[in-house]
Amino acid sequence: MDLDRLQNAKEFEMSAGIKLKPGSISHRQWQQIADATQPVTFAKKHWKNAEHSAATIQDILAKGETVYGVNTGFGKLANTRIADQDLQSLQRRIVLSHCAGVGPTLSPSLSRLIMTMKLASLMQGFSGVGRATLTLLSDMIAHEIYPVIPAQGSVGASGDLAPLAHLAATMIGEGQAVFGGQEMPAQEALNKAGLKPVQLQAKEGLALLNGTQVSTALALQGLYRGRAVFQAAILAGALSVEAVRGSHKPFDPRVHKARGQKGQMRVAKSFLQLLDGSAIEDSHIDCHKVQDPYCMRCQPQVMGAVLDTLRHSARILGREANGVTDNPLIFTGDNEAISAGNFHAEPVGFAAEQIAISLCEMGSISERRTAMLVDPALSERPAFLPPDPGLNSGFMIAQVTAAALVSENKQMAMPAVIDSIPTSANQEDHVSMATHGARRLTQMAENAAHVIAIELLAACQALDLHLEYATCSSEPLERVRTAIRAEVPTLQDDRLMAPDIARVKDMILHEDLPGLAGTDQLLPRIFKG
Repeated sequence: MDLDRLQNAKEFEMSAGIKLKPGSISHRQWQQIADATQPVTFAKKHWKNAEHSAATIQDILAKGETVYGVNTGFGKLANTRIADQDLQSLQRRIVLSHCAGVGPTLSPSLSRLIMTMKLASLMQGFSGVGRATLTLLSDMIAHEIYPVIPAQGSVGASGDLAPLAHLAATMIGEGQAVFGGQEMPAQEALNKAGLKPVQLQAKEGLALLNGTQVSTALALQGLYRGRAVFQAAILAGALSVEAVRGSHKPFDPRVHKARGQKGQMRVAKSFLQLLDGSAIEDSHIDCHKVQDPYCMRCQPQVMGAVLDTLRHSARILGREANGVTDNPLIFTGDNEAISAGNFHAEPVGFAAEQIAISLCEMGSISERRTAMLVDPALSERPAFLPPDPGLNSGFMIAQVTAAALVSENKQMAMPAVIDSIPTSANQEDHVSMATHGARRLTQMAENAAHVIAIELLAACQALDLHLEYATCSSEPLERVRTAIRAEVPTLQDDRLMAPDIARVKDMILHEDLPGLAGTDQLLPRIFKG
């Protein structure tokens, strides 16, 4: 293929967008959607499914049947019948009345993920939403028109009503949107993109508002960032073992096979692979140490539990992201609408709790390793790791920062899902609080990444001070140390520490460290595909 044809092929691939199969979208695709700005496409059969669902709504109405949210009020007002001539007005009014979100706005990448997740759900043909509304939502994604969605206001049951209402509002030309990187009235954004607001039909406003897409998107972001933190924590832990000349025996596969925990066995294997070929292990000949502290020798047990927990959360959230979670659901084969409770985000809430605990524990054990590195009684290195301690304070306050962040994460890891509170005049009397539980994960992952960054810097510094073995660690760990040293030089005299920490934190979350891109077979994987 010549260069012109190759370029044309690439342009066609980009213009074709990300091809999705509703109900079977992988984690890799969800992350790609959050990171990319391509349009999303669906096969024709999915459009037909949605059209049949919308037609079923009209059939049900023609029979004079009463369907919640279609020809009734909402929540406590479910027993109030709405006249046929007011059905379109009902859908518009539910959108406007539910736009009651407050607080900071979600990022464009999160909005894109939410919009795509909502579109994929509606395309499965259980929601009664017609082609015009689906087309506009698809076009908004393609033109990068992102609704301004306040982060606060959902209790995670009856769906993420308030935040999703702000999404739906942009589709009827109300509220605010971001277009071309600028915030503006939604009507103006649609006009600039050559699009027109949609006239919502029966059920469509409710279908757009109802669902767990906001809480699920927030939890997925926490999961994906948690994956990067997890992998960096494995690398940091292995470097710290080297930095304190720790024993490799706690990673012996026989130990972990005796217990039988899969995550623990996989993590132990990773440590042995990462440490294989290190000359520093020779320092244990005639070593006076009997056992290393828990933060070193119990890493497979702790990080293995984290691995198992994150994998379980990934499975739960993968199913939720592919599910249909609005209400009522339309079953075209039976010509029936069933009002139930798929909007209740309890599964998302539980998954978010597990991710929060995992982020907290990864930071907690990492900070203990940093504390060991800076303590001369434990590390047998200069106090706080500068070459000239006393005149220089080295990593003294960096460890304090890690301790502060760990404490902050402990507070945020307190369960959210158990804090139910009744809403809608006690009609919606048990809620999941999943949205709040998932929203905290972004900050928790940021905190944990900072803690791991401090450990990586401290471990590299300790290795640099250990001159006789400075270039004799294993090949994989030397690649990590080289990558860090390419960005942050060895600390000789005290300097501003914050930029160093920030740079390595970015390397962690952007997956710039060797092995963090998910292609290094030495590291355990949270999910496949």
